[in-house]
Amino acid sequence: AQQRQQEEAMAAMAMRRGLGLGMQLRRATAPALGAQRAFGGARALSSFRYLKSHEYAKVEDGSDVATVGISDFAQTQLGDVVFVDLPMVGDSFEKEETFGSVESVKAASDVYAPVSGEVVEVNEQLVDKPELVNSHAMSDAWFVKIKMSNSAELEELLDEAAYAQHAKDEDH
Repeated sequence: AQQRQQEEAMAAMAMRRGLGLGMQLRRATAPALGAQRAFGGARALSSFRYLKSHEYAKVEDGSDVATVGISDFAQTQLGDVVFVDLPMVGDSFEKEETFGSVESVKAASDVYAPVSGEVVEVNEQLVDKPELVNSHAMSDAWFVKIKMSNSAELEELLDEAAYAQHAKDEDH
């Protein structure tokens, strides 16, 4: 929890200072690089794991529930978010299957499940306040919580360093 608070504080500070996205991601992820966390026999390099399509899965140590949302990079690319379409609790999805969408003043985009499993919680506050995605994409503006059916899928996702490089490459 302390590491997450540090990451969020550093990302917020970088954003306030108006640094480019690449610098924000490097600063926000630096404390987590090389960190090893155990999860149900699988090893994750950090608490956040990513699809190349910019969705994240955040899993607390020992949990089988992934908190899922879109990355800060994704919300920056979308612009002002005006609507979020979310699934219902009890819905099940396979990894990389569309589970919802996010609409902004610029575009609409599907949102994909980074892991397979059943939705056990939906962030209802996004229905009335979709703009939270722009200010708190990596914390309070998570989309769903998924009880994972296969935690090994986490290993197939990008770790924070690989995702930071992917976002940097895509931004240029």
